[in-house]
Amino acid sequence: MVKIVLENVGVEFPVTPISSRSIRNVVLKTASKIGGKIIKDDEEHKKVRALSGISLTLNKGDRLALVGPNGAGKTTLIRTIAGIYEPTNGRRYVAGSLIPMFDIGLGLDEEATGYENIFRRGLILGLKASEITKKAEEIAEYSELGDYLNMPMRTYSEGMRLRLVFAIATALDGDIILMDEWIAVGDADFRRKTHSRLEEKTFSSGIVVLASHDTALLRKMCNLGLHLENGSVKNFGPLEEVLESIEAERLE
Repeated sequence: MVKIVLENVGVEFPVTPISSRSIRNVVLKTASKIGGKIIKDDEEHKKVRALSGISLTLNKGDRLALVGPNGAGKTTLIRTIAGIYEPTNGRRYVAGSLIPMFDIGLGLDEEATGYENIFRRGLILGLKASEITKKAEEIAEYSELGDYLNMPMRTYSEGMRLRLVFAIATALDGDIILMDEWIAVGDADFRRKTHSRLEEKTFSSGIVVLASHDTALLRKMCNLGLHLENGSVKNFGPLEEVLESIEAERLE
């Protein structure tokens, strides 16, 4: 079974002041990064309420587009579904294996070789050594880095580094894809290659959650839409209806 259920999910982040003089800047910077509203609890402790009252159910075949302005809570919601952030209140239930397509370079070592980093990243993502070994050559071939895979990553250009991390991330198999913006790396030829692989992954997976400002892409990839504003659900339903509602608001 593949399923995502969120029931009245809320996420709050406490803001610990560095000093009394800097608390205002700390709070404002935190809010600008994760979105949401600045609140106080009964003891006057400041918090950022990043998500509030999020309820939805996604089943196999659903492709959900997260839409809304910067700071609306899209990234926080994706990370909550992934289990990186625990709900402060409400319930999160996920059935199926996850493919997190964000922070794809997390855990890589600049002093380690490309091949060593393939294993490091695989272990971070929960794969067994035997599983990584089976995937290593596929990843190496897809990256087109050749002998550079035997060299430290610090010798790579930014484009080479992106090729490697993308090849690792998209070599994984899973039921649920979580993507914070569509990934495009490398030159024109490699970008076409990455676009083709991402499409293949999203169409073959059980559930997709994609945050993006590209409405043409969302229309192509998704059937459902969730419009977030200040960490709360403004609209949820068929994607076209959600996008039409947003457009109608703009024309008012």
